Amino acid sequence: MLRISRILFAFAFIIGSISIGRAQDAAEIVRKSDERMRGESSYGEMVMSVIRPGWRRDISMKSWSKGSDYALILITAPARDKGAAFLKRQKEIWNWQPTIDRVIKLPPSMMGQSWMGSDFTNDDLVRESSIVNDFTHRIIGDTTIMDRKTYIIEMIPKEGTAVVWGKLITYIDDKDYLQLKTLFYDEDGELINILTATKIEKMDERMIASKIEMTPADSPNQKTVIEYKTIDFNIPIQESFFSVQNMKSLRP
Repeated sequence: MLRISRILFAFAFIIGSISIGRAQDAAEIVRKSDERMRGESSYGEMVMSVIRPGWRRDISMKSWSKGSDYALILITAPARDKGAAFLKRQKEIWNWQPTIDRVIKLPPSMMGQSWMGSDFTNDDLVRESSIVNDFTHRIIGDTTIMDRKTYIIEMIPKEGTAVVWGKLITYIDDKDYLQLKTLFYDEDGELINILTATKIEKMDERMIASKIEMTPADSPNQKTVIEYKTIDFNIPIQESFFSVQNMKSLRP
């Protein structure tokens, strides 16, 4: 009887070790994927196209980032939005609106709202929440997307974190750690948005998803497309660059 108990204990220990290993692997995959598009720092120029039945709106912008705590986005076109900016410093986020000469600090309650009238949320663009630190990660399967073997990873928000989504299912390839697809669910488990990578290319000596599309699950006839025109990683940039005063003084 004692021998059986030892065998069962050993078996349970092995299964537990495998589960822990898979959880660590999932977290490591997500971390590498996040670093792929972030680097230690970055500067990029991109165009966001909000596409609706019967009309389309293009927004050009520049972005700077340093680690996961600092980010700045400057709108360069169209004319009516030119000069507007968004700043993230750790968990604080501000919006500068030059047309009314006003800086607005965004409360956590606004993170789930639409960014610039697009299908992305404020949190999607400036990432108040961290997909590395604010979620638990678990590999739930694998598949092939764009001829790339891809991990399917479930991400559940940790208790007490200020996260917009109730759950994320993300698809990350096992070669370049690119996020090829992500499903966004609300707290009730309903699918809200689908993010898809539609173009992969080398920029600044690394492969990235240079074009992505966000589509609402209940409105497949509309979408928002973001395409990088250029991006440079690991640029020299100081934390002092990410200040409210600098956000207001930047020129498109």
